[in-house]
Order: sequence, then C-alpha cells, then structure tokens
Amino acid sequence: MRHISFTTDYGLSDAFVAVCHGVALRAAPGVRIIDVTHLVPLADVRRGASVLADAVPYLPEGTVHVGVVDPGVGTARRAIAAETAGGLFVGPDNGLLLPAADALGGVTAAVELLDETTARTFHGRDLFMPAAARLATGARLAELGPAVDPGSLTRLAVFSTEAGEAWLETEVRSVDRFGSLQLAATATDLAPLGSPVFLTDADQQPIVVPRGDTFGDVPPGELILLIDSTGRAAISVNQGSAAERLGLGAGAVVRLES
Repeated sequence: MRHISFTTDYGLSDAFVAVCHGVALRAAPGVRIIDVTHLVPLADVRRGASVLADAVPYLPEGTVHVGVVDPGVGTARRAIAAETAGGLFVGPDNGLLLPAADALGGVTAAVELLDETTARTFHGRDLFMPAAARLATGARLAELGPAVDPGSLTRLAVFSTEAGEAWLETEVRSVDRFGSLQLAATATDLAPLGSPVFLTDADQQPIVVPRGDTFGDVPPGELILLIDSTGRAAISVNQGSAAERLGLGAGAVVRLES
C-alpha cells in the first residue's frame, strides 16, 4: 500500500484535515498519511506549489501526493490525478501540482476526476481523498477518469532569473515562516558573484549582504545570502525576518551585484 501526502491551506482550527484523513482511512485502512503542511497562506497557490515541490523528493517513492490550495473549487477548473515516475498527484488543475510533479520527473499521464455527487465546496473530502485512497490501494490511474493531455495541465508562470557577468536579477520564489526569501536563482546562478554582494530593488538603495553557508555566519539581526536546503539562493536574517527587513514578498525582483 502506498503512502498519501497531504498539503493544504485548510489550517488547524477546523475539522477539515481530520475529515479528509478519516475519508482516506475508511477507504484504505492502514494507509500512512504524511501531513506536509496545512498552513499554506489562504488561496496562495504559488506558495503551496513551492512547499509541495520542496517536499516530494524526500517522501517515500510511489507516494500519492494530495494538494488542496484551491480558490477555484466548484468552478470550471478541472480536478485531476496525474502520474510521474516517482509518484502520483491528486488535486486541482490550477498549477499547484506541476512543480512537484516536475521534481519527480514530470507528468507522464493524467486523468480528469469526474463526480457529479460531490459538494462543490469541499473537493478535498469528496473527490481528492477518495481518489487518492483508490490509487493507494492499487487502482490504475485510467480507472479514475478520462485521460487528458499532460501538456494541457495548468502551469504557473515561472519565476525569472537573468544574469550578467557580475550581476543577477531574480524573483523571490517564496517566503517561509522565518521570513527568509527563497529566490528563483540557484547555486549555479550565484557562482559568478563574489562576497559580499550589493542587493537592490525598485525602492531601496544598495544594501551590502555577505555570503555564507548558514545563518550563524553573521551576527544576530544581520542579513546573509546563502544556498538553502533545496539548492536555491535565499536571503535571510540571522534570528530575524528578511521579508520584514527588506519589505519584500513573493514575486518581488531583486538585483544582486558583486
């Protein structure tokens, strides 16, 4: 029996998560459910996609990954299940799932989930978890619905990175709960830059930011540019919030120069 991972913006103050667990466990007794997080900011599909993509490479191979950050629930947006070489995905076709699917090799097949009996406001309970439970107990993807072209699945706009000989412009990919700014740039993108770097955005004067390997390489309260645990560049503050210090959020563009 496969594992099921579960990522949502449901929060922890209501019964939503427990209800979905119950649905899965009734249909697939003994399945192990891994809660990635239920504290994705409300309706923040991009943040949910980032969290899920960061998590899936470390979860058991073959896991059924359920993602529900779904501001379009009940509308014409499709509900889907998709297969990759490393696992299966179930959720809304709104861009949430594809970055994680790409992390496991990309979608090789997909189906649309159809069920006219579901409540239009709680697809996590009525559509996604039942589908995940079927997959976890051995159902083939084709049994869940009509095939759809993987190339037709909704994909979020990719955060951009542009580089010159000694400069880099890159977007903030996400902000974690500690206020660290994860950038679209990777370690390879940062390689031409020295240390320290000068950071600027549209509203600020250049700020000197040292490079390091971990937060403690600078004193408490100081900025640092490092490579985070996912291999992406990140701007952090030792024991503080870079997002608050710099007034930046996801989608902001920063320029780094050496």
